[in-house]
Amino acid sequence: MKKTVIRKYARLIAAAGGHVQKGQEVEILASVEQPEFARMVAEECYRLGAKKVTVEFSYQPLDKLNIQKRSVSTLTHIEEWELERVKHRLDALPVRIYLESDDPDGFKGVNQSKMAKARQARYRVIKPYLDKMENRYQWCIAAVPGAAWAKKVFPNEIKPRAIEKLWENILFTSRVTEDGDPIAAWDAHNRDLAARCDYLNSLGLETLEYKASNGTDFRVGLHEDALFMGGAEKALGSGIVYNPNIPSEEVFTSPRKGKAEGIVYASKPLSYHGELIENFSVRFEDGKAVEVHAEKNEKLLREMISMDEGAAYLGECALVPYDSPICQSGVLFYNTLFDENAACHLALGHGFTNVLKDYDKYTTEECYERGINDSMIHEDFMIGTRDLSITGVTRDGKRIPIFENGNWAF
Repeated sequence: MKKTVIRKYARLIAAAGGHVQKGQEVEILASVEQPEFARMVAEECYRLGAKKVTVEFSYQPLDKLNIQKRSVSTLTHIEEWELERVKHRLDALPVRIYLESDDPDGFKGVNQSKMAKARQARYRVIKPYLDKMENRYQWCIAAVPGAAWAKKVFPNEIKPRAIEKLWENILFTSRVTEDGDPIAAWDAHNRDLAARCDYLNSLGLETLEYKASNGTDFRVGLHEDALFMGGAEKALGSGIVYNPNIPSEEVFTSPRKGKAEGIVYASKPLSYHGELIENFSVRFEDGKAVEVHAEKNEKLLREMISMDEGAAYLGECALVPYDSPICQSGVLFYNTLFDENAACHLALGHGFTNVLKDYDKYTTEECYERGINDSMIHEDFMIGTRDLSITGVTRDGKRIPIFENGNWAF
């Protein structure tokens, strides 16, 4: 892969993803496999005027070893310096850039219950700080090929070629080409997503009804004050526009908590904490996931929806056409950042407070009280199929096609 094209990708992440401003701090989280690309992104951040760029490296096999060998109490304990770091983030609001490259099966064999207990305990301590930071800082999740991940996606290729092919697909789906300007391409893409949001927001939708031949038969209630969003977002307070996900093909909203009925069948595997949950279904009553089945890792799926009180409720409904570039690539990425942008999806857990009209006039707690779900998890799972139909029901009873045969009906 040519360095010039990879440099364009690094520039896109810094300039359009995080949209780093002069004088801002930046935190980059990356695998030890990716020192060169992390350096490249840091250079682009400094080029934009960043005051300070900090890179935090991780190593998945070591993380796995720590989970296996440490006690729950040790995993749960938050050191004073860790808490001070969270407090600093609240004060400085650094741009946070996440470079994903981990092995989708990297935590296979780990005691997931043990890990869940540790996460639950730690979350209770840092939640007050996270609530105060919500919507106030720029962030971006992007991806870089890791060797194990590349071999998972392309098992029949030798490792160097698998990595090369994964690079090709990441850059293609992120709108990065040798000759084009990816930032201009993203500006155009954001305008298209914004136009679709404007149309959906004009309809006065009360409900979305999903049906597909795989058995999906589902109805979800929408919040009367919630908007559909997509692509670029604005940071609360500063008004800085940034792109939280590269790539992104979705138009999304957060439904009203407690308003979901029926069953949905996953159309792709879900990578959750380094393990894959495959061929699963979720049935909802009164908004809550009350029954789940999976051919692989059903216990892990049950663990996921039991993480806290809100984990079994929906936090997101996202609309993605079946003919999206990611789906048309024909690649199953085993990574939610990509696979969620290849198909319509739902998310269990935390909802988005910034979808509410005038959300800046409410506290985070007031947004939850108004029907946005609160949870420590936010886990997207894909339900889009080639024949998925979605019908919108308006507040005055009109029925409007939103999706037909897996794609936009407008």
